[in-house]
Amino acid sequence: MKKVIYILFLVVLFTSCKKFLEVEPQLQVDQDQAIINAGSATTAANGLFNLLASNGYYGSNFLALSYLSAGDIQWSGSQADPNEITKHLTSATNGYVQSAWTAIYRTISQANYIIDKVPGVADPQFSTALRNQYLGEAYFVRALAYFDLARGWGGVQLILRPTNTSSDNSDIPRSSLADTYAQVLKDLNAAETLVPAVVNRNRVSLRTVQALKARFYLYQKNWALAEQFATLVIGDNANYSLVTPYSAFFANNVASTNESILELAYTTSNTNNHSNWWLPPALGGRREWSPNDALVAQLNNPAIGGNRNALIARTAPPGNLWYGRLYYRNPLGTDPAYLIRVSELYLIRSEARVYQGNFTGATADLNAVRSRAGLSASMASTLAEILLALENERQLEFAFEGDRWFNLVRTDRAQTVLALPDKHLYLFPIPYNETLVDPQLGGANRNPGY
Repeated sequence: MKKVIYILFLVVLFTSCKKFLEVEPQLQVDQDQAIINAGSATTAANGLFNLLASNGYYGSNFLALSYLSAGDIQWSGSQADPNEITKHLTSATNGYVQSAWTAIYRTISQANYIIDKVPGVADPQFSTALRNQYLGEAYFVRALAYFDLARGWGGVQLILRPTNTSSDNSDIPRSSLADTYAQVLKDLNAAETLVPAVVNRNRVSLRTVQALKARFYLYQKNWALAEQFATLVIGDNANYSLVTPYSAFFANNVASTNESILELAYTTSNTNNHSNWWLPPALGGRREWSPNDALVAQLNNPAIGGNRNALIARTAPPGNLWYGRLYYRNPLGTDPAYLIRVSELYLIRSEARVYQGNFTGATADLNAVRSRAGLSASMASTLAEILLALENERQLEFAFEGDRWFNLVRTDRAQTVLALPDKHLYLFPIPYNETLVDPQLGGANRNPGY
């Protein structure tokens, strides 16, 4: 961090639901004066999503921590930091760790600022509905940020007020994992009462909050509530559905299909850095992240990958190199980032149902995802078989969306599947720079083993 953040990354955006994030950075904004009317509130709220989409967060590095830890993605570059991650030798000085941590806390800082300032804006042009929307979005994004910190680093410092001076938010101890997750739920509950019901796949609406609640309750092993909230989204089939075939949610330059519950939009002036790492040089990228041979074989096996082989392609001879093509658009870097898709809600509900003894319902949800991928029904019938089938399905369904590592850690399968020497690797290290400047993060407060 350090938690003193004087620069707000505010942006001026298109107001269209489908085309926001046209970036014009404004630096050195006085936080006491920045949100003073409806227009500046809109700028701040749009800027919040710009931070969520930044290269340190969902635009690259946070997801890279998951990609490179999960065993399916290989690194072919020369940089030391990603090489550490693939070998599970991640150090506290790792640049990806520092970048992701900093980006997440910057996002939290912006959310705190909106939550603090927006209620006091006196502007007749600032409607109650718009005020509630911006507040609800800020609570949702803060919930997502703390959720990501919790699953990546464990219990963390809960910064819930803006940082305006050097003494603000100082000497805050790390909270427990339980308390960190409790804050996530508190923010989601607040967001649920404020955001609009009207669907907006690039921002936050009621179903967006309910979808993240389903994921949250899955992590908490609260199977009944995970099923309940997943069902609320799946049941809204006029707005949310599995699109067919699998590639229909990303191929041919489509965006904001019924598959997406939340996807972040990018433009030529605010790019998604994923294509840079996935695409080969002939297509404008560096191909330093690529699927390994085992993942390629699974995706290309019609009985396992089905039509999800659309996720990969091969360079021309003599290279014959496989690469990921979820992020592929021209101009380079204008691909959406997919944060929550309907297929995840089916797999969440399947797992929740099987743990409650509803094997028929669990296999029906699992097979809905498999059928969309062009696969036959699963033959799994016992608890252990269905859970393994769900693990395998997630591996391919979200191959390039940063799900696998966190899913394996959540289910305590990472050590077995990836042959990890120790479970302290389930958490990322607290960045070294943070441990130097903040005694609440250094010494005995560091994550064990680092």
